[in-house]
Amino acid sequence: LAESPPLIVVSIVLPERIKQFCRGIKNSVTQSNTWCVTVGLSRSNRMAPYLNRVRFLALTRFFRLSSTWLAGKAKSAVPPIDCLLSKPGMRARLVDGNAMADSVCTEVCSEITKMTSSGRRAPNLTVVLVGDDPASHIYVTKKQNTAKRCRMNAQTIRKPSSISQDELMQLINDLNSDPTVDGLLVQLPLPNHINESTICNAVSPEKDVDGFNQINIGKYSSGHSVGFIPATPLGILEILKRCHIATFGQNVCVVGRSKHIGFPLATLLHSDRKYSELCGDATVTMCHRYTPSDQLVVMTRHADIVISATGVTGLIKGDMIKPGAVVIDVGLTKVQLPCGKSKLMGDVDFDSVSQVASLLTPVPGGVGPMTVAMLMKNTLEAAKKRFRLCREHC
Repeated sequence: LAESPPLIVVSIVLPERIKQFCRGIKNSVTQSNTWCVTVGLSRSNRMAPYLNRVRFLALTRFFRLSSTWLAGKAKSAVPPIDCLLSKPGMRARLVDGNAMADSVCTEVCSEITKMTSSGRRAPNLTVVLVGDDPASHIYVTKKQNTAKRCRMNAQTIRKPSSISQDELMQLINDLNSDPTVDGLLVQLPLPNHINESTICNAVSPEKDVDGFNQINIGKYSSGHSVGFIPATPLGILEILKRCHIATFGQNVCVVGRSKHIGFPLATLLHSDRKYSELCGDATVTMCHRYTPSDQLVVMTRHADIVISATGVTGLIKGDMIKPGAVVIDVGLTKVQLPCGKSKLMGDVDFDSVSQVASLLTPVPGGVGPMTVAMLMKNTLEAAKKRFRLCREHC
């Protein structure tokens, strides 16, 4: 129904059922583009208030759905699929994560251009980098370059690995109170003498574009309020959205239960969409390192969507996938080849799974670029929220 206009269904309700029907009207068909206009058959005027209330609710929802649908058709909220690649001899279509990320960044850049043209400053993303971990330096450089390409103000604060936890906490507190900083993140991992959880919770929830603060975790875990969501799960949800992959009522198997990917992803996919459009209304199974291998095969074969984020190379084989399923590979492991060169590989055995699945994210070039793009989107949202709060209270 998402691609079809809303419908009005006219139903006739007998007098003895009108009152009961009216009480339940709010909870019926709320996730559909269909609503009901009720015509009651009664000689008594005492039913009139109930019927009027039903008509009001029905017409209000119908016109809201109509305007949303028309706006979506006119504005093209979800771009057409132009980020899928097909290769000869391969059943699965491959998601071009780089092209999709470019599309997201273009949208972010367009919004920032409108902000600055109206006299507002560009969003600011500040990254705190501790130590000399080579991989962290590469990730931070990518984030900074993408932020600048989106016309954001970006800065990196570098600190030696010898910095104490108290000193790092003081730096974060200073950045929390800095009104020019919209998005703030501390690049992980941190040196062993620093508690990562304590540092993540020190970042203000309003600036926590990584979504690691326990307040933001509590918001999306409750299902009733969504704060900032970690960029990788958000990127995966965006891939499913832009590829028009429905999650409503689907069986999803999430392999891996990390607090930054598997857990938030499983939480959002099974949550009720009436609270947030990011929620998936799916039936979710979560597997992890203690799931018996034979049971893992059963779970993945039953799933319409398989998402693996374990870091175990080649874990998901072709015979573990239901024909036509969607497979999202989040794993990223550097493997040394016999020739002495290294290669980045995912959790999925690409050769076998690509012959069974209908859609597959490659490694590299799949989920990774979307993670950085969604971090930019989170930073933009943080700036917009801060602007709204300032306008309300200033």
